[in-house]
Amino acid sequence: MKSIANVLRRLQLPVIGSPLFIVSNPKLVIAQCTAGVIGSFPSLNARPASRLNEWLHEITEELAAWDKSHPESPSAPFAVNQIVHKTNGRLEQDLELCVKYKVPIVITSLGARSEVNAAVHSYGGLVLHDVIDNIFAHKAVEKGADGLIAVAAGAGGHAGVLSPFALMQELRAWFDGPIALSGAIATGQAVLAALTLGADLAYIGSAFIATCEASAVDAYKQAIVDGTSADIVNTDLFTGVRGNYLRASIVQAGFDPANLPGSDPSKMNFGSEGNMTVKAWRDIWGCGQGIGVIREVTPTRDLVARLKEEYLSARRALLESHRGLDIRRLQVPVG
Repeated sequence: MKSIANVLRRLQLPVIGSPLFIVSNPKLVIAQCTAGVIGSFPSLNARPASRLNEWLHEITEELAAWDKSHPESPSAPFAVNQIVHKTNGRLEQDLELCVKYKVPIVITSLGARSEVNAAVHSYGGLVLHDVIDNIFAHKAVEKGADGLIAVAAGAGGHAGVLSPFALMQELRAWFDGPIALSGAIATGQAVLAALTLGADLAYIGSAFIATCEASAVDAYKQAIVDGTSADIVNTDLFTGVRGNYLRASIVQAGFDPANLPGSDPSKMNFGSEGNMTVKAWRDIWGCGQGIGVIREVTPTRDLVARLKEEYLSARRALLESHRGLDIRRLQVPVG
C-alpha cells in the first residue's frame, strides 16, 4: 500500500483536484497531474461503461510519457472516484478496471465497503473515503479506508454542514492517517490553512471547473467567474440531499432561488417546473462558496501555478511571523 508520504513527495502542491461529475475528463486529469497536483475523475463520467478502459489507458499512457520526458518533474498520481452505494450497478466492472490499471488512489463515496478497499489494497493502491462527520469517518476507517476526505461546509455539490475547524479537530482527535480537507478552497492561502488545521491535502473542485480543460459548458464556467459566495444556493430540491449550487443555473431553469420548495423523495436527481424537466449536475450546476477569487477561465497549469505562488508566499509570511509555532505540517515539500 502506498503511504501518504510517498504521494506527497510526487506533488508540486499538496492538492487533490476533486472528481467533478460530468465535468472531469482525461484531459483535465492529465493537466492536473502534469502540473503537480492529484487529478481525479468519477468513473461514472466515462459513458458508456466500456469507455472507462479507454480513459484509464489514455491517462496512464500520457502520464508515463510525461514522466519519461520530464524526469526532473514527474507527474502526480491520479485518482478515480467510485460510488460504492448499492445502486451503482457498474461498481464491480469499474473496480476491476481500477485493479487492472493499478489506479494509485481510489476515492470512495456514499458508503464504505471492505471488499472495495481490499481490491485496491491488493495492488498497493490507496483508498480515501468521503465523510461529512465523525460518525461516517469511524465507519470508513473500520471498513479499511486508508484516509479520509473531510467535506466541510462551503464545498460544492453535496457538501457537509460542519465548520472545517470543528470537523478537523474531531477527526484528528483519534485519526492520524491522511486527510484531505474540502470546503471553499480556491487560493493558495486556503491550501495553507487546510494544512494548519491538520490536513495533509487540500481538496479543490469549483476552481477547476473554470479551466480550459474541464467539460463544463461555457455558461457554467462564466457563472463561476462572475459569481461570489452570495451566488451559492443550498437546497435539497434537485437530488433529495442538501447541496450547494449556482444561483444562475437555478434561475435559468425557471426556479426562484428565494422560494424553492422542499424535495420530493420520489423524484431523485431532478426537479420540474411546468413542462420543463431539470436534471441536477447537467442543468443545475454544483459549486462551492470559494469562487469569489476566480477571475477568469484559465488553463489548468496556470491555475495550479497561481495556487502554488500564493501558497509559498503565505507560508513564508507565516513562518516569519510565528517562529514559535509548531510548523511540522507546513513543511510539505513543494517543488
